[in-house]
Amino acid sequence: MKAFGNPAVRLLSARSLRAHRKAWAAVFAAVAVTSALLGALALALGATGLGHARVERYAAASVVVAGDQEVRWTTKPWGSEPTTETAGLTERVRVPGAAVAVLRAVPGVRAAVPDHTFVVRERAAGAAGETRTYTGRSWDAARLAPYRLLDGREPRGAGEVVTGAGTGVRVGDTVAGREVVGVADGPDALYVTAGEARRLAGRPGAAGPLAAGPRDSVDAIGVLAEPGVPVDTLHARVRAALDRAGLRDTASGQPLRAFTGDGRGSAEHLAAAPARAELLQLLAAVSGTVVLVAVLVLASLVAQALQQRAGERELLLSVGATPRQIRAAAGREVTRVAGAAALLGALVAVPVFLGLWSALRSRTGVVPDGLELAAPPWLFAGVLVVAAVVVGIARLVVLLATPFPGRPGKGAVRRVSGIVLLLAGVASAGTATAQSGGAAAAAAGAATVTLVAGCALLGPWIARAAMTVLDRPFRRFGGAPGRLTAAGASAHSRRLGAALVPVVLVTAFALVQLAAGTTAERAADAQARAATTADLAVSGTTAERVRKLPGVVAATDVLRSTVVLARTEAGTPRLERLPVLGVDAAGLAGTLDPGVVAGDLAGLARTGTVAVGADMADSLDVRPGSTVGLRLGDGTPRTLRVVAVYERSLALGEFLLPAAELAPHMSDPHPARVLVATEGAAGSVRSLAPVAPVAPVAPEQVTPPGAELNGLVSAAVVAAIGGLTLLSVLSTLTLIGAGRRDELRLLDQVGATAGQLRRMLCLEAGFLTATGLLIGAVVAALPLTAFAWSFTGGLPYLPPAYAAVIAGAVVVTVTAGVFLPASARR
Repeated sequence: MKAFGNPAVRLLSARSLRAHRKAWAAVFAAVAVTSALLGALALALGATGLGHARVERYAAASVVVAGDQEVRWTTKPWGSEPTTETAGLTERVRVPGAAVAVLRAVPGVRAAVPDHTFVVRERAAGAAGETRTYTGRSWDAARLAPYRLLDGREPRGAGEVVTGAGTGVRVGDTVAGREVVGVADGPDALYVTAGEARRLAGRPGAAGPLAAGPRDSVDAIGVLAEPGVPVDTLHARVRAALDRAGLRDTASGQPLRAFTGDGRGSAEHLAAAPARAELLQLLAAVSGTVVLVAVLVLASLVAQALQQRAGERELLLSVGATPRQIRAAAGREVTRVAGAAALLGALVAVPVFLGLWSALRSRTGVVPDGLELAAPPWLFAGVLVVAAVVVGIARLVVLLATPFPGRPGKGAVRRVSGIVLLLAGVASAGTATAQSGGAAAAAAGAATVTLVAGCALLGPWIARAAMTVLDRPFRRFGGAPGRLTAAGASAHSRRLGAALVPVVLVTAFALVQLAAGTTAERAADAQARAATTADLAVSGTTAERVRKLPGVVAATDVLRSTVVLARTEAGTPRLERLPVLGVDAAGLAGTLDPGVVAGDLAGLARTGTVAVGADMADSLDVRPGSTVGLRLGDGTPRTLRVVAVYERSLALGEFLLPAAELAPHMSDPHPARVLVATEGAAGSVRSLAPVAPVAPVAPEQVTPPGAELNGLVSAAVVAAIGGLTLLSVLSTLTLIGAGRRDELRLLDQVGATAGQLRRMLCLEAGFLTATGLLIGAVVAALPLTAFAWSFTGGLPYLPPAYAAVIAGAVVVTVTAGVFLPASARR
C-alpha cells in the first residue's frame, strides 16, 4: 500500500496510462463485457434466490395448511459430516380430511376451508375438436382468494357450475355437461358445490370428462382468521394444533406444513419451487464457467499488455526505478482502467438482466406461471460488488504477470504447470467415460477448462512447435512474405502464443457447448423414432375406451410424471428428480418398443414393478428380479421389483412404470395421450374421430424437468460467453497489432512493399486461424468423446452448419484483429 501511494508510482502510472491508452482500450472492453455478464448473472441469482411462488387463490387466507412438497434424504458420505439433500415434488402431496376439523377448533380461526381440486376436460364440437382443460374447485374455496360473482348466482346442485371470467362463457351456457349459473372474477376455473367437489375429487380415474385424485383427502386448507388475530399468533396456534393431532400427509407421512405470507404460493403453484431450484443450480454452474473464462481472458490480455512493455520496464530499472515501483505502477494502471470499465459493465448488467427475464417470460410455458422473481432495490447494489471482484481479478493478474528481475526459472515453472494441467484434463476426460448423466457432463466440462488452461500456459511452446512444422513450407513457397512470417514467428513465439490462446479458447468452448447438446438430442431423437411403433396418437380419452373401437389392435395409455431417486454418484449423495412414463403392459405390442435387453415388459401388468434403462441398471447394479427404491411424484416411497431392462432410455426415461402405479400419485391422472396400433390407419381414424382428436403419431420422448427453461438460459449465456471469447480474440490481436506498429513501419522503410506486408499478414492470420481451430478441436475432442461415449455409447456429433459458423466466426475475427491495427498505422 505504501508503494502504491508513492509519488513516483503515481507519476509512472499516469504517464504510462497516457502513452499506452490504445493498448489499454482492449483490456477496457474485455473488463466491461465481463463485468456486465457477471453482473447480470449475479442479479439473476439473487432474484431467483429471493423468488417465490405467486399467491393468488389463497390471497385472503392468513394460513394455508398443505403437504410438504419436498423430499429429503440425509446420509453420511465416507469421511464427511452427514448431509441432507432435498428435491422438489411435482405432484400434489395431499392433506388428510381430518385436518379440517382440527383447524376449525383452533382459537382465532373464523373458518377452515378445504380446497378440493379436480380436472375437467371438454371436447369442442366437431370431429377435429380440441380438448379444453379446466381446473375444478368447490365454490366455498373461492372465498380464499376471494373470487366474487360478477353475474348470476352460486351453484346449488350437482348439475350447476360457476365459471371464472377467463373461460369466456356466459350464464346459461353449458360446460362439461353442467349449466353455467354464475360467472366469477378470476382465472378460467369451474366451481361446483362443496359436496360435488368432494365426490369428484375422491374418484381416481373417473370415467367421462372428469378426472380426480385420491379419496378422503384435500389439496390444501385455507385458514381465515377472526378479526384482530395477528397472523403470527394464528400460525403458532395452527402449528401447535397440527403437532398435537399428529397429522401427516397422505403420501410419505411427513408432518403437514403451515404457510403464511409468500410461502402460501407454494401450495398453489407446485412447479414454481422445483423450477426455482433448477434455475439456481443452472445459474450457479454457468457463473462458475463465466468466472473461469473471464480469468483466462483477462489474464491473457493484461499479461500481453505488460509483456509488450518489457523494453520500457528494463529502461526504467536501469535509471533507478525499483521492481516494486514498476509493479505498483502497473497495478495502479490496471486498477484505473478496470475500475472504469467494471463500473460501465455494472450499469449495463441491469438492462441485460431485465431483458433476459423479459425474454423468458414472453415464451409461454418456459417459466412456470406462478414463479415470481424478487428484485428489491438493494439487490441491484450487487453489481457493484461484482465490479469490485472483476477489478480484483485484473489486479491479481498484474501481480502474477509482472516479473521480478533476477528470479530465474519462471519459464520452467510455467511449462511444468501447463503439462500438469494437460494431464489433469486428460484424466478428467477419462473419468467422464466411467460416469453417467450429470456427473459425466460435469467431468467433461472440467476437462475442457483444464485443457484450455494448460494450453494457455504452454502457448509459446505450442506456437513454436506449430511454426517449426510450417517454417519450411512458409520459407519455400511463401516468398518474401513467407520468410518474414517465419522469422517473426521464431523471434516472437511468446507473442504468437498469446494470440493463439483466445482462438483455442473460443473454438474449444463453442465446440463443447454446442456438440454436447446436439449429440444428446440426436441420440434421443433416434431412440424415440425407433421406440414409437404406434400408427396413431389420440388425446382426451383412455386406452380402455380406444381398445373397444373397430380396427384397433392395441392401445396403451401414456402417463407422464416424475420420480425421485436417492443415490450416491462419484462419492456424492444426490436426489434426482427424473421424468418417467406410465404405460399399460398389455398395450405395448405394436405401440411402444423400449428395446428390452433383459426380462419381460409383461411384468408391468402388476403394480409394484418397474422396468429400468440399461445405463441406470448398470449404475444401480440391478437386473430383473432386483428391487429399486423410488419416491413417486407425490413423495410416496415405493420399493419396486425390476421386471425388465431396456436400452432406449434417452427417449423413454430411466424408468417405465405401470400406469396403475403412477395414477393414484398424480395430480391429474388422465393420460397425456394414447398410442394406438391399428389394422388400417384410414378406417381407424374414422372410428376414433368421434371419440377424441386423432393425430399422426410423434415419437414418444420424455422431457427432463425444466428442460426448456434450462435450454433457453443456457443458449443465452453460451451466446454471451461466446461473444466474450470472440471479443478476447479481437482484443488480443488488436493489442498485439498495436504493439508491433514500429516493426511494420521498419519493414516498410527497409523496402518491403505494401503487397508483401499484406501477404505476410494474411499468412499470419491463416496460421493463427488454422492452428487455433486445430488445437481447439483437439482440446474439445477429448471431453466430447468421453461425454458422448458415456451418454450415448457413440461418438460426438456437430451439425456441419454449426461447425461452419464457428469456423467462420474465428476467421472473420482473426482477420479483423490482424488487419485493423495494421491499417490504422497508415
